[in-house]
Amino acid sequence: MRDETIAAMLLARLGDARPGLRGRDRSWTWDEVVRESAARASLARELRRDGPFHIGVLLENVPEYVLWLGAAALSGATIVGINPTRTGAYLEQEVRHTDLQLVVTDRAGLKLLDGLDIGVPRDRFLLIDEDGYEARVAAHAREPEHDPSITPLTQILLLFTSGTTGASKAARCSQGRLAELGRDNSAKYDIKRDDVCYCPMPLFHGNALMALWAPSLAVGATVVLAESFSASGFLLDVRFYGATFFTYVGKAIGYILATPERPDDGDNTLTHGFGTEASPEDKAAFRRRFGATLMEGYGSSESAGMIRRVAGTPPAALGHPAHDGVRVVHPETRETCAPAILDEHGRVTNAEAAVGEIVDVHGAAKFEGYYKNPEADAERVRHGWYWTGDLGYVDADGFLYFGGRSGDWIRVDSENISALLTQNVVRRHPKIVDAVAFGVPDPRSGDQVMATIEVPPGVRFEDLDFAAFLAAQDDLGTKGAPRFVRVSHALPTTGSGKLKRRELRLDGWRTRDPVFWWAGRGTPEYVPMTEADKEALRAEFAAAGRRRFLP
Repeated sequence: MRDETIAAMLLARLGDARPGLRGRDRSWTWDEVVRESAARASLARELRRDGPFHIGVLLENVPEYVLWLGAAALSGATIVGINPTRTGAYLEQEVRHTDLQLVVTDRAGLKLLDGLDIGVPRDRFLLIDEDGYEARVAAHAREPEHDPSITPLTQILLLFTSGTTGASKAARCSQGRLAELGRDNSAKYDIKRDDVCYCPMPLFHGNALMALWAPSLAVGATVVLAESFSASGFLLDVRFYGATFFTYVGKAIGYILATPERPDDGDNTLTHGFGTEASPEDKAAFRRRFGATLMEGYGSSESAGMIRRVAGTPPAALGHPAHDGVRVVHPETRETCAPAILDEHGRVTNAEAAVGEIVDVHGAAKFEGYYKNPEADAERVRHGWYWTGDLGYVDADGFLYFGGRSGDWIRVDSENISALLTQNVVRRHPKIVDAVAFGVPDPRSGDQVMATIEVPPGVRFEDLDFAAFLAAQDDLGTKGAPRFVRVSHALPTTGSGKLKRRELRLDGWRTRDPVFWWAGRGTPEYVPMTEADKEALRAEFAAAGRRRFLP
């Protein structure tokens, strides 16, 4: 039962003299954070009009963003984080969908929105770097107080999903759910009052809000901000703030590890971090270099709390199901899948029987839905169950493993191949910053494996000795080696730093980036794929009557 609110958590910090928020140039105690939030809450109430009390925030990770989160909590408003990496018609459609009353932004954000019809007139914009803004906020200073109309069911966030595999949706989050996550995650991620929590991930994303801001508020830890993620600036920020904890996504860890190693990397205050999609090898390398432990978890903007870490959890596993309602089932029959049989390398040998969708039989009541999207709601809740859309499998000891997103299992020569396994193997290469693997159609039947890799500037594909590297990976298997490899110095990402898998999959080998392919049989030998090669491959599809599989 969610019986606490973010507003109550904030008000409990009145009188707290410990630093609650720090930027590069200024620090606020928790007491000051609450009072500054209350002033903005009063301003928001004054500007409120009929309709959903939705406030769009289009800012980098600056202190004003955190203060407006507090303002929403105390006023009963909903913050809609606007993704600054979106542009044009996509941005217009995404923002207009959420029925904003106000937009809090700066001159850079105003320029991004210029010419777009998001449904908010210019006089409903608050620019934090405009003359008069600070005075306008100061005029609303008042003693923070409890608003009895705010309950645990009061909506505080509309969180756009990351959009890695399709169009993003606005997930609802109530004050009660966010407060519960704050309490639970502070314990799960070992965040204590003395921690200094460094936030390099964007505040419009659930990673920063649910895994760092809310847990820090729950225990009174200090929140420190990086305006945007910088691999080269990461360790400098950690040392400047004395940061002990941070959150990440796997690509960010890859960028940090790609920076030149220095003998004093371990001379820092960092103790631990939480995130997703860092490989076991990257976690080990990060601990060796920086002395901090990375904790992986499973969750989303829509749900959390389905997995619990226990002693003895294998490095590649998520943990145990948190309760008996968390299962891996066949999506058509709804029958629980058989235990996975793993070989000596951890590969699933009975994928047909063991891999299914992760569901929570009791989770439908906890799912708060998407804003104005009943079709997406119906996709998540079927037969009274909550369906994650993610694949997984459970081993004989009851440990649950993430098996990738729907579609991440590839049918190669009548065998099921895990795109996630290939991806993790490719990411081990010391000169590869990040990688994603997926299936592309075979000209005759089934699929072939393709990998897209990002390498630092100045590194060529020929420098990787890629075929020899793959041959040395005992756990890859003969079918898992990529047939095609796309090489880039900057692969497309979402605003939260995740690779745009759907876009990469649609591009396939039909991209302007260099593509190397293994055209023969036997030991992989990669050669550049020319335009003539691509035309010949298209002809193969046409000859086999499979031209429809090429976009």
